[in-house]
Amino acid sequence: MSAQLVLRQRAELVQALCCGGTPEGLESILDLLLSWGALVWEDYLSVCVAGKTLCCRTRELLDLVYSKGEFACCHLLAAFSQVLPDAQKNNLSFGKCSDVQNFQEMPTSATLTLLNDRPGMVTKLRHCVDGALDVLFQQGFLTSSECEGIQLPVYTSSQQVRRLLDLVQFKGEGAAKVLLQFLQKIPMTVLPPNKNEKPTKSAFVSEFQKKLCSSISAQFHFLSTYSGTGKFSLDDIYTEGLLELGQGGKNTQLSLNLEDVVGRVGTLNKEADTVLVSGEAGCGKSTFLQRLLLLWARKAALHNYLLLFPFSCRKLNTEERELSLKELLFLHCCWPDSDQDELFQFILDHPHLVLFTFDGLDEFKQTFSDDQRHCCPTQPAKVSVLFFNLLQGSLMKGVQKLVTSRTEAVPPTLRKYLCKEVLLKGFSTDGIDCFVRKHHSDPGIASRVLESLRSNTALLGLCHIPVFCWIVSKCYKELLGFGNSSLQTITDVYLMVLHHFFHHRISKGKRSEKGWVHDHFDTIMHLGKLALQGLQKSHYIFSETEVQNCGVTEDDIGRGFLIQSKNISFDNKHYEFLHVTMQCFFAALFITLDSSSDKLTIQRLFETECMAKGCLGILQAKKPDGPPSTEAPNLQITSTFVSGLLSQRHQGLLLQCCPIQTLHRKSKLVVKYVSRGMQNHFKSIPRPVKGEKKSMHAMPSFVWLTKCIYEMQDSKVAKNVVAKLDVEHLKLTYCNIGPLECSALAFVLQHLKSPVGLQLDSNAVGDVGVEQLLPCLHVCHSLYLRNNNISDEGIAKLVEKGVQCDTFKKIALFNNKLTDGCTQHLAYLLKTKKNFLSLRLGNNNITAAGAEQLAEGLRCSQSLQFLGLWGNKVGDKGAQALAGAMENSQALVWMSLVDNGVGSAGAQALAKVIQNSTTLEELWLSKNCITRDGVLYLVQALEKNSSVTSIWLRGNNLSPEEVEEFSLKERRLTF
Repeated sequence: MSAQLVLRQRAELVQALCCGGTPEGLESILDLLLSWGALVWEDYLSVCVAGKTLCCRTRELLDLVYSKGEFACCHLLAAFSQVLPDAQKNNLSFGKCSDVQNFQEMPTSATLTLLNDRPGMVTKLRHCVDGALDVLFQQGFLTSSECEGIQLPVYTSSQQVRRLLDLVQFKGEGAAKVLLQFLQKIPMTVLPPNKNEKPTKSAFVSEFQKKLCSSISAQFHFLSTYSGTGKFSLDDIYTEGLLELGQGGKNTQLSLNLEDVVGRVGTLNKEADTVLVSGEAGCGKSTFLQRLLLLWARKAALHNYLLLFPFSCRKLNTEERELSLKELLFLHCCWPDSDQDELFQFILDHPHLVLFTFDGLDEFKQTFSDDQRHCCPTQPAKVSVLFFNLLQGSLMKGVQKLVTSRTEAVPPTLRKYLCKEVLLKGFSTDGIDCFVRKHHSDPGIASRVLESLRSNTALLGLCHIPVFCWIVSKCYKELLGFGNSSLQTITDVYLMVLHHFFHHRISKGKRSEKGWVHDHFDTIMHLGKLALQGLQKSHYIFSETEVQNCGVTEDDIGRGFLIQSKNISFDNKHYEFLHVTMQCFFAALFITLDSSSDKLTIQRLFETECMAKGCLGILQAKKPDGPPSTEAPNLQITSTFVSGLLSQRHQGLLLQCCPIQTLHRKSKLVVKYVSRGMQNHFKSIPRPVKGEKKSMHAMPSFVWLTKCIYEMQDSKVAKNVVAKLDVEHLKLTYCNIGPLECSALAFVLQHLKSPVGLQLDSNAVGDVGVEQLLPCLHVCHSLYLRNNNISDEGIAKLVEKGVQCDTFKKIALFNNKLTDGCTQHLAYLLKTKKNFLSLRLGNNNITAAGAEQLAEGLRCSQSLQFLGLWGNKVGDKGAQALAGAMENSQALVWMSLVDNGVGSAGAQALAKVIQNSTTLEELWLSKNCITRDGVLYLVQALEKNSSVTSIWLRGNNLSPEEVEEFSLKERRLTF
């Protein structure tokens, strides 16, 4: 019975533990299962492997417990019942397990006592970890480095206790007895203070904290949907996105949880206080921040911060007064009922206990500047001056700041003040599945929507961006009615949501035969004019006067695209569009359908120099003065929509209210200026240095113009644009390339006349993006996909297409999520393609079994010159298999098995490759386990080989004397 409950409620149990983004719930359940004997110590260690996501560890726990049978499942359900808050248990069934009794034998040792009473130990030691560490250190059971590791501030007090208990288990009976004796001496009523404990809160601080938590909980409990009236609880709908460290981090592929964002993980500048969370429009930055704020208010996360002040850059835009920092905090976040001066002094005295969050830096009217210094917290200044000085640390140094923004809107002048950057890359494929199922209470509808998405990979690629996934889920009836192949572009998706809103606000009897765009033309134009004026002025919140001046009526507002703003505390009403991308779409509709929009309008929209300045100038006589605006990203989105709306495929829809001649004229102008922008980009390509390939490092405008062409869905335009592109290498690293951008790139690049090396390192391509790139694989002689979250599934699709492409000869897949499962496909590639030259698979999860599978393909390959497997786990057995396959190769030039656990047995096998090869030049074996015997085999092989120039052996098991000996004996060995 219990096992069936666990199996049937698997998804709900995972969600219940992971929805908070903190591992406390999972760790508490593990404590209980260990103490009850449902898990043994080895089980606990297998679940707690470092580096795995919270969801992954939860699923592994469920699998493990289910495999153990009814007893373990019953205790698991009892643990869930005990740990989960009541609100999260409403939809779960625990059978008869919630009151399970656990009768245990008296423990026979101190270590067993710690294990059996582990939950109680966590509670007892939470406030005296330092004291326990001091005792264990003084008696020689712990080293100073072990104590420091436990005390790292990245861990909560409960996590510090668990790390201590884990370490004591390994130290043995003596350490366990000392810890138990320490616990017996602790008075249960008065616990000794932790030397790192936060200062005692005064009554006025506690009262304000309660009010602040209440205010944040009320403000962020619900997430507004696209209906403008219906609401989802954030707990019910929130789905984790992919969080990774930005450029410059030591491990950019490391998956982060919510608390890691403001933790020490990935810190680049220890002197800075500002953390940037960046991502493209619609990737879920505001929702992520909303979730983090809500968890803090519930005391479920960010325990190190007593006070948290959330700011909206949209709201800051409306503030015209000069304010002091004190007024900014209390007026824009939460006003204290009393003791304002004492409270503000507490903030000044304890900045490390305070967190400021700023949502939407890209929507702030003014571009960041560090010209004007302001250091006094009591002196009034413009909001922009306060804001910028907070970010750079001149004001309130020590307060942690968390800022969200679109990546392209962050200027270099701000980046030097960043502690670190975290990239929010939207949903994974599993995230899309999770979100759609949460959005639809009917599992049948959710399954049909997901089935429709999987049958249309272009649309599935769009849904990796949460805002598109939300639209598709909301408009599921239209999605299922459009057919599997109709929706390809973002313009298609937004036209679908327009269709959805208008059809749900009008009865069938009132619909005319002229079409839905004609029926709602006035509403479209009123909202479009408002949207465009807002983009020009960096306005995202509109007063009633601004709304009325654009002709927007109550009926127009009732359509649901414009909602009442919650960010403004004024007495009169203010409005905003559902999402900034919706505002861009209505602005694009206005430009497309407005008869007064002239040639200059289109030209300014697509000229890159105007984009850089953020000036559209459609409703203003001249370009604005002053510093450059931050509107370029929004204008790029708008121009992308204009390209799609003026495409041939949508002209039939727009003909309902716009003459064909006007549409044709504007369409030709779009083609003209997009083509001109591309040609200007190509002209900027520098001439190659002698001996090097001609390459182009694409700028962000290249990706944007490519997306415009994709929105047109006109192959002729794409072919003409790249007709004059003559490069051998196209570099698009760190360009936020996701599945949508991959679709656009493939649509354009497939028309190249000559093969090109396509470098897409450090993006967010993923498996869906790989599939979207396949149409242009025939013009790629090399494909570089390092750091892109690609799994074995993506490689299977890539190989299936790659074996059919004669020009495809090189691939680099360093630092992805590949396992032994991909090697059978790569082996098939090597067997089938007789001209394949380079295979680089470094820093993945390939073991000896994968190496043996890969060797089957290598044995048949007579062309492979470069083989890279750095940072895998092939060991001696894998090295022997690879060496056996390459022993007679007359093509291999370079090979790397760095950091693979290769010992002397593997070195002996590789020595045969050296001995027989006439082409091998470099062999990299650093950071392995090779001893003197292994090096002797390599030296003997080198005596019979003159082609090898170097063998790298740094970081192996050799003494300094042995290194010196071999360096003198064979100069081609590098230590």
